[in-house]
Amino acid sequence: MEPAALAAPATASPAVATACVVAAYLLGTFPTALVVGRRRGVDPTRTGSGNPGATNVARTAGRRAGVLTLAGDLAKGAGAAALGWAVGGHGLGVACGLAAVVGHVLPATRGFRGGKGVATAVGMAVVLFPLATLVAGLAFAAATAASRTVSLGSIVGAAVLPVAAAALGAPGREVAALAACAVLVVARHRGNIVRLARGEERRLPGVVWPHRR
Repeated sequence: MEPAALAAPATASPAVATACVVAAYLLGTFPTALVVGRRRGVDPTRTGSGNPGATNVARTAGRRAGVLTLAGDLAKGAGAAALGWAVGGHGLGVACGLAAVVGHVLPATRGFRGGKGVATAVGMAVVLFPLATLVAGLAFAAATAASRTVSLGSIVGAAVLPVAAAALGAPGREVAALAACAVLVVARHRGNIVRLARGEERRLPGVVWPHRR
């Protein structure tokens, strides 16, 4: 059973809870991809796909830069969730995690033009819903392997997460928050969905087996 099902009620005052959610949103707006990319002389919002995320940074600034971006975006979601959980209980942790994802996707500091929220959502989910995250991760891996597209894997993983959390006993409000997070992530993939439908989405290279003599 997920920890959410056993969590104690939130104990933070409304003012403290609001401050935590605002802080989580601001944490989510931190431009990890821009900071990492520009250290390599690359602006990921102006090169490649234009998305300030780990995949585009890896393609345009190198694999190491992509890994650093991924780690930073994961940390934003995990840190926000952990803050909320520590201050006001599991429910506040979910609210803060969702706020960080919103901050990453819709940063007021950059004209509400952010990333797709996958890594930040994963960071939040790993802290708060580890078993459901494992199920969603398996779904992501299966969809990515079958389609050879990371975007479809991300969409499937996002959709599976709230379903898995509900099946594992998470409270209804927290499942609803995860569902809202999934809708946000999927909506940010609308361009990928169009390309998938047209068969134009970039695919991962296939495995080439050596010829037997």
